[in-house]
Amino acid sequence: MNTTEILRKKLQEIHIVLSQNYGSKQDIGVLSGLSGISLFQFYYARFTENKKMEDIAIDTISETIQRINDGYSFPTFCTGIAGAGWVLELLDEEEFINIDTDGLLSDLDTFLYDSMDSDIKNEYFDFLHGAIGYGYYFLKRYENTVSESLKQKYITYILHLINALKNSAKIDKRGYFWMYELHKAEKLWGANLSLSHGMASIINFLSRLYQHKDFQNPVKDMLIGTIDFMINSKYPDENGSSLFPGWVYPEMEKYTNNRLAWCQGDLGIGISLWRAGKVLENNTYKELAIHIVKHSVKRRDTVEAILQDTGICHGVFGIVTIFNYMYKETEEVIFKQTADFWMNEALKMDTHKDGYAGYKQWRGSQKKWKNETNLLEGIAGIGLSIISYLEPSESQWNQCLMIY
Repeated sequence: MNTTEILRKKLQEIHIVLSQNYGSKQDIGVLSGLSGISLFQFYYARFTENKKMEDIAIDTISETIQRINDGYSFPTFCTGIAGAGWVLELLDEEEFINIDTDGLLSDLDTFLYDSMDSDIKNEYFDFLHGAIGYGYYFLKRYENTVSESLKQKYITYILHLINALKNSAKIDKRGYFWMYELHKAEKLWGANLSLSHGMASIINFLSRLYQHKDFQNPVKDMLIGTIDFMINSKYPDENGSSLFPGWVYPEMEKYTNNRLAWCQGDLGIGISLWRAGKVLENNTYKELAIHIVKHSVKRRDTVEAILQDTGICHGVFGIVTIFNYMYKETEEVIFKQTADFWMNEALKMDTHKDGYAGYKQWRGSQKKWKNETNLLEGIAGIGLSIISYLEPSESQWNQCLMIY
């Protein structure tokens, strides 16, 4: 079989596992829960033009809604209600379903706003689990609502988050930055540069806000200042594998090799600067973004890249997804070649005989392998990455990762 045939077979295996196991997922969020699994099912049904598979997808998202109605109350974007609501909006945008999201979701506004505000008071500006995640959900609601009164409410919510970011920011000659708890046991604090939890996600989020006139003036200086800090954090010597550290703090070593992954490292910084360059119409930012991603092209050893599994978050399919996206954005052939390389590596890693479609997630903290179905670390995300790789047009599912 050629690569395309192998990947189509892999998608079929993933579909079978998810159709049999989706109900066992306890949480409902887009990245670690049931609604993220429905994204694979809907996109796979469209990819195969199979009505029966679409019925399974509808059952999955219906189960998500039912759990909210039954009292499910965990709020976050990654794991809970904010992420599930975001998925419902995307499914409606992509015309997979036709629902009144204003009627369905607006009753959750106060609860999710209060959850966001609680994180704001703790200065917890985390994309996956904190205030930025709620802001990302409210931005989607702002973009899609047909109600002017709801739109004004979401403007107020988002401006509250913008003002909180401004008030919490530290500013020095390097630019704007935020203090994060980098290591609890060691009581280490500093600037986290990552896309999953840190400042790359702030750049990415502010860039998305800047696309709307309602937010351009409030975010512009902060966006540019955050980019300045990121650029000033780049290693001056480009001979190492990584161009950026993962963290910036006073006692840090002069150079540490960072993981090649979606969650942290140069790729997340690169795609966030690319987005900022586009919305600000700043070619310097765009050129730097391409330079960063091109530097990562050189890294083709799984040990050096600190890769152990294949999931989207910190594994090989996250790398495939980003290089594939940057190829579609820039038409730089080297990005397509690199996506091809890592896809071939991913296919060599389906070695777990008792794994889902041959894959398992590595749980580093527990030192063990685990079967996982979700989007962020499991086979739903692997399947979506394969679909985007095979499709000539860009699917919008990876907005949930701040890629598209």
